[in-house]
Amino acid sequence: MIRRTADVAVLAGAAFGGLLFAPVFGLSALLLPLGVVTLAVYGVTELVRRYPGLVPWRPVLAVAAGLLAVIETVLPATTVAGIPTGESLAVLADGAVHGWQLTLQSTWPALPEPRLLVFVPLAVLIAAVLGIELLHRLRRPPVALVPGLLVLVSSQAFGAVTGTAAVLAGLGYAAIAGLALVSGTRRLKAFVPAVVLAVVGAFVLFAADPLARPSYSLNDRESVPLAAESFTSPLSEIAYRSRNPVPQVFRYTGDTPASRRWPLVVLDDFDGSNWYPGGGFRRLGAEIPPATGIGVPVTRRQAALEVTGSSGPWLPGQASPASAAGADVLVDEARGTLVAARPAPSARYTLDWWEPEVGPEALLGAATNPALPGGLGGLGAVPPAIGDLADRILPGLRPSFQTAVALERFLAQDYRLATGDELPTGHGWPQLSRFLLDDKRGTSEQFAAAYVVLARLKGIPARLVVGYRAPDRPEGDGAYTVRNADVVAWPEVAVDKVGWVPLDPSGAAARSGSGSASGIAAAVAEVRTRLPPERQLENPRLPPGESEDERTPGAVDWAMTAAVAGLGLGGSAALWGAAVPAATGLRAWRRRRRKGRAAAIAAWAEARDRLRAHGVPVTAGMTVRDLAKSAVVFGEKSTVDGLVSLARTVDAALWSGTAPDVATEAWASVRSIRKGLGRRPWRLRLRAAVNARVLRPPR
Repeated sequence: MIRRTADVAVLAGAAFGGLLFAPVFGLSALLLPLGVVTLAVYGVTELVRRYPGLVPWRPVLAVAAGLLAVIETVLPATTVAGIPTGESLAVLADGAVHGWQLTLQSTWPALPEPRLLVFVPLAVLIAAVLGIELLHRLRRPPVALVPGLLVLVSSQAFGAVTGTAAVLAGLGYAAIAGLALVSGTRRLKAFVPAVVLAVVGAFVLFAADPLARPSYSLNDRESVPLAAESFTSPLSEIAYRSRNPVPQVFRYTGDTPASRRWPLVVLDDFDGSNWYPGGGFRRLGAEIPPATGIGVPVTRRQAALEVTGSSGPWLPGQASPASAAGADVLVDEARGTLVAARPAPSARYTLDWWEPEVGPEALLGAATNPALPGGLGGLGAVPPAIGDLADRILPGLRPSFQTAVALERFLAQDYRLATGDELPTGHGWPQLSRFLLDDKRGTSEQFAAAYVVLARLKGIPARLVVGYRAPDRPEGDGAYTVRNADVVAWPEVAVDKVGWVPLDPSGAAARSGSGSASGIAAAVAEVRTRLPPERQLENPRLPPGESEDERTPGAVDWAMTAAVAGLGLGGSAALWGAAVPAATGLRAWRRRRRKGRAAAIAAWAEARDRLRAHGVPVTAGMTVRDLAKSAVVFGEKSTVDGLVSLARTVDAALWSGTAPDVATEAWASVRSIRKGLGRRPWRLRLRAAVNARVLRPPR
């Protein structure tokens, strides 16, 4: 008869795996559906337990009850008075087939929409039904835990838990597995400590990973496929929009200082002819947290936008978006670029974003951050004359934000912004060569592109952004109206602990806006005023412990590699050296608690395993006297005498016809055996202490 505790353990294992999807959807969105599905399957199991004639129908009833639970908790909007409809079944089927992929194509935490969320309770339902059937038909709890374990593995493939959460998850699943094993035979109960030790040890090692590598996730390789032919580059439209300044592009209200810029697209890949956006797009989920690596305070901002002029799929956004409500939006998380998921002539949405708060003092001595994606992208075949120009600009200065601002000043002073009807166009090497070496006249298109290529040649991580500047003043209703005339391109530089900081070598981004700059724009403006003349520029002081020598990109730090490898091997050895003695000590403690005949058998098993650890060959059919003959090779009289005495005790316990209390005598013999083994050399004793083969029974 299968105990109810085994049923509970199997169902809990399936639900536990589903709850580990919490980083994807949030725990609150999963608790109700997973709890109701698990209770439905348990209710059917109890019903069949009371009416055995329903055993053949148990999986059918459990699946039907579980599907109804999924519909009522995840898809209530598709029902009529709580009764499932055709729409319920259609959404259920679509979510089962495509929900996992749509989830991988979303930012996390994903919006708990039915077609995304439904695959998790369905997976738990299947695991619960299979687990119950395996348990009741095979009567093997370890096998019944496998379906739930597969759900757990699937959740970790989506996004593995790490650190303290991993340790707690390991302890939780070990407790569930232990409950299932204890509910089985007494023999299986002996494996519970080993299960707990193995799971906890594995998660502790994972949490203490000295390399601090990010966990693998299927989400890293999945994005929404976009049709390339539907995209037009806003960079190529700058001259056209400048010549046609009146048409409206979008309106907005909200937290909008006059220094605000509205990025439309980030372009960080250059092949010598054209600039391309990097990265991939995902559906914007519930909320994107501030970007990792930002070490300054951030403020949450909000604005309501209404897009009325077509810019292809591109939507006005900000560098670090948090959420966008009211429209189906795709986002490139690393760059902040927003696009419309479906083509539409207009769009309304409320945008929230994170804005770093940093002062000029922090920026003036800040280092650049080449680790941010896209900052050191391709340049194609650089013309030699451009390379020579880059070498002559600010020689001897290493990459820093101060160097980046000095490069901005170089372009602003030596080059001029084109105006009038005849505006230069193009951003490939021919146009940039003409701009930098000959004409020295261009629009923000050439200024921004030239800045990025020169910055990258100087080792400064930079990218090109196309967007709009804020209008001079709001309309009568308080809304700002952005028109073609406000289009502008500008470069952004990756700054350590701050993120992407916009610059303005052409001055075009600051030509509008009557109010004073604020936030990061004000800090950059202050850095410009404090920047010393070119001849007085010096490298900022390095933090203590850092050297002027820069490492070659991609070079291997063999000392660090050796240290990490040594730490890993040492940690593994330390864990092994602690785990094996702990397991054998726990087993000996449990053996000493037995009484009567069981005490003699337990003492014999302990003596046998002690000698096995020291290398004495032992087979499953050996008697105590056989082992005593094998132990003569040690030459330790107390060991042999202890085995002979133990043999008499075992004989008395098994064949005397009574049940004498021989525990004291049997374990006294074991102490004599251990005393003899304790005289062996310390190296042999240490090897025996960590010999894990004795944790398995002899063959």
